[in-house]
Amino acid sequence: MKIFVPKESAEGESRVAASPDTIKKLTGRGAEIIVETGAGAKSRITDAAFEEAGAKIGDRSDAGSADVVLKVRRPTGDELSAYKSGAVVIAIMDPYGQDEALNAMAEAGILAFAMELMPRITRAQVMDVLSSQANLAGYRAVVDASHEFDRAFPMMMTAAGTVPAARVFVMGVGVAGLQAIATAKRLGAVVTATDVRPATKEQVESLGAKFVAVEDEEFKAAETSGGYAKEMSKEYQQKQAELVAKHIAKQDIVITTALIPGRPAPKLVSKDMVASMRPGSLLVDLAVERGGNVEGSRAGEIVEAGPARIIGYTNVSGRVSASASLLYAKNLSAFVETMLDKETGALAIDFDDELVKATLLTREGKVVHQNFGGAKADETPRPEEPAPSKEETTAGEGE
Repeated sequence: MKIFVPKESAEGESRVAASPDTIKKLTGRGAEIIVETGAGAKSRITDAAFEEAGAKIGDRSDAGSADVVLKVRRPTGDELSAYKSGAVVIAIMDPYGQDEALNAMAEAGILAFAMELMPRITRAQVMDVLSSQANLAGYRAVVDASHEFDRAFPMMMTAAGTVPAARVFVMGVGVAGLQAIATAKRLGAVVTATDVRPATKEQVESLGAKFVAVEDEEFKAAETSGGYAKEMSKEYQQKQAELVAKHIAKQDIVITTALIPGRPAPKLVSKDMVASMRPGSLLVDLAVERGGNVEGSRAGEIVEAGPARIIGYTNVSGRVSASASLLYAKNLSAFVETMLDKETGALAIDFDDELVKATLLTREGKVVHQNFGGAKADETPRPEEPAPSKEETTAGEGE
């Protein structure tokens, strides 16, 4: 089996879909791996490091003979034209609302797998790219805020007077939100957070932050059996918005993380809320690429908005590319290993496997996933920023 790892062509993409560790693991299973020259340069992985791990260094022409292509982003039309029919292509496909791109992949004859559709089950936890990348995005959101903030984060008591601690409010307590809380707490901030899922209250408080929400009867029932948020009534949304508006006016930094697959990001912070904030305050919108949680945010920019600034960096996990690539590569290699024959190491995809069913987008010239290509959509699509598992809630918080 031949695996090709290209250099990402998407503008601003600094990650790579393999690491020396995953190269060793897959070559140990008998795979021949070719990595495009410079593929890992922006993640501080040299061609020499890939070669030492067992890969060969090649160029884009090697894609045509590959049985499996491992990528970060969905392949472009030019990239698709280079793949052989029947090739397996695994990446973050961003499939919602991308019918043209999905049809192009189908027409190219590839088997396209979307890593972000991986089911949230124990067996697939090591393959969960949303969690691995969101964890880093939550961390980086706080680092970016601290860089732009012109005051100290922790309270400082000096002979010249006391510097008050920064007030940080995190909206959305999934994996990214919890990591943002933990990072802000490490920096000494006073941290509060909100989410419509009742179970997150305990998680927020376990990290030393205060939970902010209208905790009525509707709130207590606002979670599905799978641990995801239900859509709330207009009345509840109004009460929650009023509480949040009062709270935001007192904050120095607000970090928003809410994403819903297949829909624009929900608006959590209005222009009036931004205008009510203190001079010099900041908002970090992690959903800016999907329209943003903060009214007035713009992708790739820091926007001046009255007394506040709105940070709208894109590909935030990619801003920690050296770490993000190592985690993403492990997610990919773990998935690839489930497709290999245990004895021969040859590619042997079980199309009845629940992981394959959940992630396979195209096969034999057709879009085959039930949520796309005109097929009946699943009524409960997998959220892009899920609540963390118990292991993720506690991991790394003991420093």
